[in-house]
Amino acid sequence: VPVKAWVKGVPFEADARKQLANLAALPCVGPWVAAMPDVHVGIGATVGSVVPTVGAIIPAAVGVDIGCGMMAARTSLTASDLPDSLDEVRSRIERAVPHGRSDGGRRNDRGAWGRPTAAIEASWGALAPRFAAICDKHPKIEHGATVTQLGTLGTGNHFIELCLDEAQRVWVMLHSGSRGLGNRVGRYFIELAKREMRAAHGELPEVDLAYLREGTASFDDYVEAVSFAQDYARENRARMMEAVMAALAGAKGIRPFEASVEAVNCHHNYVQRETHAGLDLYVTRKGAVRAGRGELGIIPGSMGARSFIVRGKGNPESFESCSHGAGRKHSRTAAKQLFTLADHRAATEGIACRKDEGVLDETPGAYTSIDAVMAAQADLVEVVHELRQVVCVKG
Repeated sequence: VPVKAWVKGVPFEADARKQLANLAALPCVGPWVAAMPDVHVGIGATVGSVVPTVGAIIPAAVGVDIGCGMMAARTSLTASDLPDSLDEVRSRIERAVPHGRSDGGRRNDRGAWGRPTAAIEASWGALAPRFAAICDKHPKIEHGATVTQLGTLGTGNHFIELCLDEAQRVWVMLHSGSRGLGNRVGRYFIELAKREMRAAHGELPEVDLAYLREGTASFDDYVEAVSFAQDYARENRARMMEAVMAALAGAKGIRPFEASVEAVNCHHNYVQRETHAGLDLYVTRKGAVRAGRGELGIIPGSMGARSFIVRGKGNPESFESCSHGAGRKHSRTAAKQLFTLADHRAATEGIACRKDEGVLDETPGAYTSIDAVMAAQADLVEVVHELRQVVCVKG
């Protein structure tokens, strides 16, 4: 089927084209595939792609960071309400939300709760029966962190930011997903799809694109598990937002404020059932955001670039979708070789954030120009707010 791509003025690597062509060749994919302006090669399937399927889902297209997405809330604070130094605010956020990873993710992992709070325990209590039902059928998914990672950030490109909009109003924005739980769900069903397709068809030319057929028990179990992981991810962001707001409120010199003016919470790695072009489809957005007419979304830049709150235009050609960010221009390995600490410090000047070698793979230069990405999708979204970060917390 065709591939429709919004890539004018942005990089579109040959390997990403090949991945998209492989996706488009699958018998369950159609009526077309959409590529967003932040498109780049991914593991299993292309990041920045919208993949509609009929009667099937490709677990590797959804990936392992199930439900990864963004949340943003506008406060009643303005720039003038913030202290001259934001180091204390950053430190308070870092203490309030477990982030990063240590001890191989085991008992002493700094990126998980040693002892979850009462609020976290209550949130998990509401989710736990669904997880238990999934694990009864697929016990391998059970072994790993659950409640101890709820309300935690993780590593990589996940972040928490304090931002200012065009009117100097203060926003809190964060990016994370379903943590280790979603990773286990994703990996388990990717392998299950591979086994079932090998049994039915022998060796596959693109083994990572194995899919589960609607009407099978495995398909039903995957829909149940992926839906749960997406809900876990949304709850994860909500609990982090609550903790960050409390940390900000307790910072020295911050006046009382409200944070209920506007909030957005959206996935950009997920699958759900939708109708497009008169067809009942399963739409997988891997590194893409739903942008239905009037719907709000978030498109972040990088540690040193602007981010955008957008309103969807409901473009049917993109399956009512837009990009999920700037998109990587260089791999993590290449970024560490190309950029120095001096480059990173210059690119993040004026931002309270990490400026050590551990974040060189996330330095702004590793990403495509967010301005070029936004220009390439002018027919998909309109900008509602433009945000620039003043604090950035990374794992």
